[in-house]
Parts: sequence; structure tokens; C-alpha cells
Amino acid sequence: MMTRTQVGIVGAGPAGLMLSHLLSLNGIDSVVIDNRTRLEIENTVRAGILEADSARLLADTGVSDRVLRDGHPHEGIDLRFGGESHRIDFRALVGESVWLYPQTDVFVDLANARSRDGGDVRFGVRDTCVDVDAPAIRFVDSDGVAQEVRCDLLVGADGSRSICRDQVPEALRTFSFREYPFAWFGIITQAPRSAEELVYAHSPRGFALISQRTETHQRMYFQCGPETDAAVWSDDRIWEELQARVAGPDGFTLKEGPITERTVLRFRSFVAEPMRYGNLLLAGDAAHTVPPTGAKGLNLALADVRVLSEVVERALLKNDRDALDEYGPRALARVWKAQHFSYWMTTMLHALPGATDFDVRRQLGELRSVTGSEAGSRFLAEGYTGCWPA
Repeated sequence: MMTRTQVGIVGAGPAGLMLSHLLSLNGIDSVVIDNRTRLEIENTVRAGILEADSARLLADTGVSDRVLRDGHPHEGIDLRFGGESHRIDFRALVGESVWLYPQTDVFVDLANARSRDGGDVRFGVRDTCVDVDAPAIRFVDSDGVAQEVRCDLLVGADGSRSICRDQVPEALRTFSFREYPFAWFGIITQAPRSAEELVYAHSPRGFALISQRTETHQRMYFQCGPETDAAVWSDDRIWEELQARVAGPDGFTLKEGPITERTVLRFRSFVAEPMRYGNLLLAGDAAHTVPPTGAKGLNLALADVRVLSEVVERALLKNDRDALDEYGPRALARVWKAQHFSYWMTTMLHALPGATDFDVRRQLGELRSVTGSEAGSRFLAEGYTGCWPA
């Protein structure tokens, strides 16, 4: 069966759904497909920090105002080192906050909005392939029926294992990649909040992040080796490690509870260039991934599609095909700023393999420079909130 649309989108995560939503506001039709079911995506636990512009994008474009009602504004973070916490006040430094709002909820809001507005989103497909020259997506739908979606433009928003990105000829593409020598051991615990805002902790035992999720369930991480097997760690051992990494003379301790989920998250940085090849445009994790330290992944995906929807509108509605050439350079300017910020936060806070005493004391000196200087604190606040100067 054949469907004709203006934009075919591979990937129904937040990037693909937000792009489809933004296009629909401008009268541009799209079809979105994903090999995962909606339930599978809803049950995938991901990061939950939104820049203010990301939260506004959800509310101001009519997706949902739930982020403003159910999300939690955070006006800063704590950098903890030497057993003491040092607050970075985003509101005072750059006039913005971030929002604690799980990516799962962002997806639910977007999926509900596309359903509400009559969007064509097809979950649970298989055997997907794409044609860039004569733009089309071919797949077998959830009912076992072979389908073809023909379109004017093709968008790959299909995540870090993108099939679309491989359509760019090898001779014309550059993949920039960095694998980090550590991972995060992440847990969800049924416990009250240990802090009102995120705590980023540097310690001799390695990094820890104390985050929040709801009033009764919290998300926490600690640095571990990439090959760590989460299943062999008991609850007592996990809590002992987390408590040791935040311990200090100020008496800060974590509120403990049953651990309901545990996983190991590997670290890598990746950028694919170009982000446009002919009729194909890449967005979100299909084009770039960042370590989670700076909370940039979801925000970069939403920033991509904000730019992409604008250039697609000009290309399709105003016959300005050259507008598509703007997409990659505009998106990549922000991507590389985010890559630098995430790399900087990661290397400043984590225990680095083979580090000497000089390396550790240099890290502590850097942390004191950031927290003891308004200029240093503002640099961190600009990066974390996404309020980079033009």
C-alpha cells in the first residue's frame, strides 16, 4: 500500500514527533514511523532535564502545558567536592532555570498531541528501508502489511543506531567519535528526595549524581567501569557506594529506600556531518550523541527540529530549496558547543583512569575556579541552561 506525504520521518521519539507537530502547525503533512511500539518507548527511562527553551517549546506550540504544571523548575545545581556543596545559581547568573521533567513524559505529551491533531504516526513497524534519491520509506506495518510512504523530504530521527545516517555516502561523510573509559551505574529508588536540586559530586571514589524524579521515586548515578554488571550489586552495596561519594564534614547524606531499577549507561560522544544529504536530513541522536553529564541530549534534539521545521517550511511552502542548506551549519554550531560543554563537565567531575595526584588536584583547582568566580559560574550556567551568547 502506498501513501503520499510531504515529509517522511523515520523515528517517533521526541525529535520525530516534535518535528511532525511543528510541521503540522504550518500546514505541512508528514508520516512518522518507528519500529518500537508506543508502549516500548513509554517504558524506556531516559534523562529528564529540559532547558527553559525546550519547556517553552512544548507549552507555546500547544503540545501540552503539563511540563509547567507537573514539572519542577530548578534554578541551580550543587557542585559538591571536598565534602562540601557549592551552589551555581542559574537564575541569578543568566536569568533562566531548567525543568525536571522525564523524557518519557515529553514523549507521552507529543504522542498524545499527534493523536489529538490527527497526525499519521505508525508504531511497531519492521523491515524498514529508505530511498533518498526518490524519497520514500518502505516497511511492514504492525498488521503485517507492506507499506511505502513517498515524500518530498526524508528525515532521519531514528536514534543512535540510525539506518538513515548510513545513506550518506561514506566518501562524503565524517563521523567524529569519542568513547569514554567509564560508565554510569544508574538506579531508581523508592525514597524521598535527598536534595531539592541536582547534586554533581566529585570524590576520590569517582563521580556521583543525585537527581530527582517524583516526590516518591528518585534517580541517582555513580561512576563505574563500562563492563560493570549491575545485577551483581546488592542494594546495600549500592547505597554504601553512593553514600561514600557524597559524604563530607557538612553531614550531607542520602535518603535511602528500595531500589526498583538499576542499569549501566555507557558514555560516548558522536557527531555525524553533514546533517543534510540531498533529500535526507538528520536530527537528534541520529546525528549526534553526548555524555549525559550536561543534560544536553534531548535538548539538542528539540533544538534541531526547531531549526529544521523552519527551513522545511521555506523549502516546501515558499519554493526556497536553498533554505535546506542552512540547516546543518545552524544546528551543528549548537551541537559542537554542547559537545564541548558535556566533555568539560565530564572530565572536570569524573575520576580519570591513570590520574596522578597532580591530575586530581588540578580538577579540584578547576572546581574551585568555577565555583569561586562569577565568570566561571556564569560559563557553567550558560551551558547548562542552553543560554549561550550568539
